[in-house]
Amino acid sequence: MKITIFGLTLSSSWGNGHATPYRAVLRALARLGHRITFYEKDVEYYALRRDFNACGYCDLVIYGEWEDIRRRALKGAAESDVVITASFCPEGARINDAVLELQRPLRVFYDLDTPVTLGKLRDDDLNYLRARQIAEFDLVLSWSGGRSLVELETVWKAALARPLFGCVDPDIYVGAPREARFECALSYMGTYAADRQDKLDRLFLECARRRQDLPFLLAGTLYPWHWQWPANVKRFDHVSPAEHPALYSSSRLTLNLTRAEMAACGYCPSGRFFEAAACGTPIVSDWFEGLDTFFRPGEEVLIASSAEDALQALDLGDGELARMSARARQRTLDEHTGEHRARQMLDYFEEAFAARHGKPAALPRQPQSSLETPYQQERLRVSATQAFTRSGVEEATS
Repeated sequence: MKITIFGLTLSSSWGNGHATPYRAVLRALARLGHRITFYEKDVEYYALRRDFNACGYCDLVIYGEWEDIRRRALKGAAESDVVITASFCPEGARINDAVLELQRPLRVFYDLDTPVTLGKLRDDDLNYLRARQIAEFDLVLSWSGGRSLVELETVWKAALARPLFGCVDPDIYVGAPREARFECALSYMGTYAADRQDKLDRLFLECARRRQDLPFLLAGTLYPWHWQWPANVKRFDHVSPAEHPALYSSSRLTLNLTRAEMAACGYCPSGRFFEAAACGTPIVSDWFEGLDTFFRPGEEVLIASSAEDALQALDLGDGELARMSARARQRTLDEHTGEHRARQMLDYFEEAFAARHGKPAALPRQPQSSLETPYQQERLRVSATQAFTRSGVEEATS
């Protein structure tokens, strides 16, 4: 199968959560025999912090202006079996207009930021997506499940909305030797986001203030330069994916925090979840609805809502943390790798092709993830109890 993708970035992991899941899924698709071309606009902030300019699992095209490569790109897209445009792709709405005119390929929108997208679309169109375009795609893939899927189909009239969550490439994310520069009791890796900051202060910085005897580590960019950090917090503006395993493996625990819009929708695991778990690092996380369909609280992940909860996690013994992280790692390898997501993606393509031609979809070629049953149940539950409007979600009566 020939697949063309227009996305935010594949080449740089700086300040975004798109690059690493793209890499995991695209490598898996290539191993399965599919041919991929990825178009990425050349922007300065990624160009200065690029991990690579070319890769072996897809044809990476880094372009200056859309008009410069429009004819070439659309010719390749027209000859493809599947064309994917994605959230935060520069000038994505213009590219969507052109892609949606193509007749041969399956036309897919992949939203790696679904709750953010839907929240903003209620006010106005976006640079990467116009509200009317959603209904024109054959398939919408969503980073979050639950309410997001129902809203996509009921409010925005998506023909088919399916979840495609974060994942990990287990060939890259695996336990590594500890490195002194990364050693810490608790690490957090994430770009600054205002709607995450309260949780970061409560579950990370407050713990550092109370436990001056322990080292903490924060890796992420765009944090306000004038902030005063506790003296026992190590700061890294950026850690490249090649160094992620060493960082995780040097952390006694690592923290996962969910953006407010994501948490409000639920069923929205960060890719960092799976990367840390694959490295065998114990995870403490804030709660969002549906988290327990990915990891079992208390057995595979620790849940914290206060500094006291996070401090209790830090006090757990090494043996208990090791057993928990081993269970989470196995769960990740069994259900959340790039290959799992690639096969799910192919099954969704098959379903969408069948729907386009008015035929029932064939049975999946591979067993579906065990997560899909809870998602189907969640979609039924939400659709039975919620009515969605463009101005928000209102309780329905029955």
